[in-house]
Amino acid sequence: MKNTTYILDEKLLVSGGKRFLNYILDLSFYVIFIVFLAFITAVIATLLGLTNVLLWMQNISDLQSNIIAVIVMIIYYVLTEGILGRSLAKFITGTIVVDENGEKPSFGIFFQRTLCRLIPFEAFSFLGNSGRGWHDSISDTYVVDKKELEKSLRIFNEMDQIGEVS
Repeated sequence: MKNTTYILDEKLLVSGGKRFLNYILDLSFYVIFIVFLAFITAVIATLLGLTNVLLWMQNISDLQSNIIAVIVMIIYYVLTEGILGRSLAKFITGTIVVDENGEKPSFGIFFQRTLCRLIPFEAFSFLGNSGRGWHDSISDTYVVDKKELEKSLRIFNEMDQIGEVS
C-alpha cells in the first residue's frame, strides 16, 4: 500500500524560452480561431439572410470586440487545457500543465488559470526568478516537459514498489 505522494520536482519546469514559444504559438492559434469563427458567422448570416448580423460585424465597437476576444480566449484555453490537459502550443512543444503531484488539474482549476490570464500585466509576471506566471502560481499549476514528467513518475513509482511484498 502506498503511503507516499509524488511531489513535483521544480527541475521539471520548462524554461522561459519554451514558455514564450507556447505563448506565441497559442496567440497564433487564438487569432486563427477568431478569424475562423468570424468567417463561419459571416457565412451562416449570409446563408440565412441575416443582414443585421453582417452589418453589426462590419461596425463592431472596440468594447464589443474586446468582449468577444476575452470570451474566445476563455473558450480556447478552457477547452484545450481542460479537456486535453494542454493547449495546442503545448502539444507542439511537448509540455503539459499539471498540479504539484504531477497530475492533470480539474476543469475548475483550468478555468481559474484561464481567468488569471486576464489580470492586467500578468504577462510580465514571468520576469521573476521562478519562471511561473501569476496564472500558474494562483491556480497552483506547473508547466513541465511531458516526457521528463513521465520519466520522473515512473522512477518514483518504481522506487515506491521497492520492499513491497506481492
